[in-house]
Amino acid sequence: MRFDPAMEIQDDLVFGEYGDVNPSITDSSTYTFLSARTMEELFDHPIEGCYLYSRHINPTDAYLARALARMEGAEAAQVMSSGMAAISTTLLQLCSAGDHIVAEHSIYGGTYALLKNVLPRFGIDVTFVDMADLDAVRAAVRPNTKVIFCEGLSNPLLTVADLPSLGHLAETIGAQLVVDNTFSPMILSPLRLGAHVVIHSLTKFINGTSDCVAGCVVGDRSFISAMNDVNSGTSMLLGPTLDPLRAASILKNLHTLHLRLKKHGENALMLARRLHELGVRVHYPGLPQHPQHELLNAMRNPDFGYGGIVTVDVGTKVMAERLMMLMQDRRVGYLAVSLGYFKTLFSAPGHSTSSEIPEDERAVLGVSDGLVRISVGLDHEMSRSVRIIEECLLDLGLLNVRYLPVAA
Repeated sequence: MRFDPAMEIQDDLVFGEYGDVNPSITDSSTYTFLSARTMEELFDHPIEGCYLYSRHINPTDAYLARALARMEGAEAAQVMSSGMAAISTTLLQLCSAGDHIVAEHSIYGGTYALLKNVLPRFGIDVTFVDMADLDAVRAAVRPNTKVIFCEGLSNPLLTVADLPSLGHLAETIGAQLVVDNTFSPMILSPLRLGAHVVIHSLTKFINGTSDCVAGCVVGDRSFISAMNDVNSGTSMLLGPTLDPLRAASILKNLHTLHLRLKKHGENALMLARRLHELGVRVHYPGLPQHPQHELLNAMRNPDFGYGGIVTVDVGTKVMAERLMMLMQDRRVGYLAVSLGYFKTLFSAPGHSTSSEIPEDERAVLGVSDGLVRISVGLDHEMSRSVRIIEECLLDLGLLNVRYLPVAA
C-alpha cells in the first residue's frame, strides 16, 4: 500500500482531557507523583503516560511529536525549540571528538556555520561536497565518518539529494544518513528512502504562519530515547525544550499542511514555468529542465507537488535588491527571510540566509549575488501575481518586451 503522510496525520486522533476535539495543553513545568518509587524509576527509564519534568517531555509536545513521527513513517520523534537546535543536538548525539561528517556544501547558512565553525572546536571534522556527485561523496568518506548530512531539497539552489543511494552508502560504511527535510515535508519521506534521521524546522511549511520558531528530530525509538538519556542525551542535557503552547498551535496547523503544500506547489510551478518561458534563469525541481527532475519524481509522494520555493538569478546584487523592492512595493509579498508563509516572501541568499558561506565558496556553488529566493505564497489568483512579477522584471530591463503579452 502506498504511504500517505497526510492520511497518517488524519488518522492520529487525540482528544482533550474533557473530550475536547483539540488536545489539552499541559501548562506545567513539573508533575506530581503518588509514589516516590515511581519518581525514582522514571529517572532510570521512560514510563508510558508518566511525566517528570517538561525539559524531559511535556504531554502537549508528545502529541505533536507523535503526529510528526506518523507523518514520516517513523517510530518516534522529539520536538525542539528551533530547527538549529534539532540539527545541533542530532549531530552532537551521533558524533564525538575524532569523528567525521560528510555534508552537502550548498545548505542553509546557519547549518554551514555550525558544521564549519563550531563542530571542529569539539574535534568533529567536516568535509563539504556536492551531494549530487555521488563519486565525490564516496571519495570524501573516511574510516571515521559517522554521518552523511544533506537537505532533501537544498537551500537555496533546490538540488535534489539521491536519498536511496546516499542511504545505501551510509549503510555500507556504518554511518547515519541525516536529512534536513524542511523544504520538502510530505513531498519526500526520507526514512522510507534510506535515511536514518530526519530533521525539520517546524518554523517553515509545517507551521505555516510565521508566528513561532520550532524544530523536530524524527527517527527510530532507540535514537530518540538516546537523545533523552538523563546522563548522555543531547536533547535532555542541552535543553532545547519547545513551549507547549507553541506545540499545540503547530499541531493544529499540521492538519492543513497537505492542503497548503498542494497550493504552494501549484503556485510555484506556475511561476517557475512562466519565468523559464521568459528566459529567466530559474531553479525549480518541478521543471523538466531541472537536472534532478526525474530523480525527484522517482522519490516523491505524488500528491504534494514539487515544493513552494523558486530561486531566480537576475545577475547582480543591485538588480536583485531592486527586484525585491519592486515586488514588495507592488504587493507581491514581503522582503523577508524564512519561508512557508501564506504570503510570498523573498530574499537574496548570498547576503542573508547563505551569507555564512564565504564569498568564494558561494561563487563556486552558484549562489551568486543576483540570486533571489522566492517562497511562493498561497495566492488565490496566482496568474495575477505572476503577471505583476513579470512586469517588475520588464520594468527593470530583465525581459524582452515581446514576451510580455503571453501572460497578460
